[in-house]
Amino acid sequence: MAMSQTSSAGSRPSPKNLSQKFYFAAWRWHFYAGLYVIPFLLMLAITGLMMMFITQVDGRDGEKIHVEPEATELPIAAQMQIARAVQPGQIVEWIGPKAENLAVVYRIAPQDGGNQMVALNQYTGEIIKVWDRRAGWYDWADNMHGSLLIGDTGDRLIEIAAGLGLVLVMTGLYLWWPRGNWSAALVPNLRARGRSLWKNLHGVLGFWISALLIVFLISGLSWTGVWGAKFVQAWSTFPAQKWDAVPLSDVTHTAHLNHGNTNDVPWALEQTPMPASGSDAGITGLPAGREVTLESIIGLGRDLGMEGRFRVAIPTSDSGVWTLNRDSMSGDGEDPFIDRTVHIDQFTGKILADVKYDDYSWAGKAMAVGIPLHMGLVGLWNFVLNVFFCLAVIFVCFSGLVMWVKRRPTKAGRLAAPPMPADLPFWKGAVLVGLFTSLAFPLVGITLLAVLAIDVLILSNLPALKRVIS
Repeated sequence: MAMSQTSSAGSRPSPKNLSQKFYFAAWRWHFYAGLYVIPFLLMLAITGLMMMFITQVDGRDGEKIHVEPEATELPIAAQMQIARAVQPGQIVEWIGPKAENLAVVYRIAPQDGGNQMVALNQYTGEIIKVWDRRAGWYDWADNMHGSLLIGDTGDRLIEIAAGLGLVLVMTGLYLWWPRGNWSAALVPNLRARGRSLWKNLHGVLGFWISALLIVFLISGLSWTGVWGAKFVQAWSTFPAQKWDAVPLSDVTHTAHLNHGNTNDVPWALEQTPMPASGSDAGITGLPAGREVTLESIIGLGRDLGMEGRFRVAIPTSDSGVWTLNRDSMSGDGEDPFIDRTVHIDQFTGKILADVKYDDYSWAGKAMAVGIPLHMGLVGLWNFVLNVFFCLAVIFVCFSGLVMWVKRRPTKAGRLAAPPMPADLPFWKGAVLVGLFTSLAFPLVGITLLAVLAIDVLILSNLPALKRVIS
């Protein structure tokens, strides 16, 4: 596409010329963002597919292990004794089955650290399976998906990629926007050939997945360590002050109930302080005089309406509490509005806190729905949609690489980035956008400003380097 690089002195560029300049500017930013984002999008799509298929076939915490139902179950105390016999340590969580033909699972913390899972036939006491909770393929994919297996550094790199992914989507939509024929922009032209076919498929499929990609990127950003934890989550956390006259501990839900890279606590509660046992606070939970045991707490959960699969976290200190939890993020059900977390004093059996979906902030509600949707847990339709989406993301990334290879001059020995338009009006607006983005998405904004500075200040003054990049 030919383009005038300069305007005559004192003249205003024509609308067509200005449109061309903005098109090339958007293309250049789309290209730069893609260089960084594509490897991450491929990794996220592939590990996302891995986790969804493992969840469907095998489950994450043994929730798909089958047993033969019988008339009666062993008492909980007997089940705990059997589980500890095969795996010594402190039982820290009971995970109930979704149905009568599925096994009960206990999570046990050995003295040497870690978390071991024990799947038990609740009717016969048979030990079916014992495994390290964080050593399976799902756990590997989950850690890769969230941190590249390198902790906070990986989290920050993924946060930048997710933010630049939004830039990729927005610039891509600008490039795709039909300048006349809408049908050609919405339906792939399979009669095209060569680079035109790849460009058409890339643009059309990219458009159709753009809305869902934005949802996935934002919900993923909400888990990150800077924009998520320091900004959005910090401002949207459920306020512990709502628990009237309830003593609070000095640990958060994340520190006490999450384990490693696994998130077992609803997003809106992660940064909320845990209540503490050892007072007369709270409302009636267990009847007065009834012993507070795992069996009685499970019964209380069922009395509160927690049917099917829910979990009980067992107190591990004198100030700790029993915690009943049921949420779709953890695969407890397919209804994203079922979130409920109940804390119970370990000495009195009184309910210290009872938090439901309706108690969350608007951001907490959005995440309560968005996270299971992101994970493909809201029914079979959601799983099928997410599989198609991940495959589409992989194709869009691959087709972008193909277009670059086909456009790049043979044996050119340079990156062949789209040309930077000369005399682009309102270039200062890009700096303002970058500054605004820095406030909204700090890591992404800093990255954008750095790229803009390199592009404008360095490449423009180093012809040899500019030839390699251009």
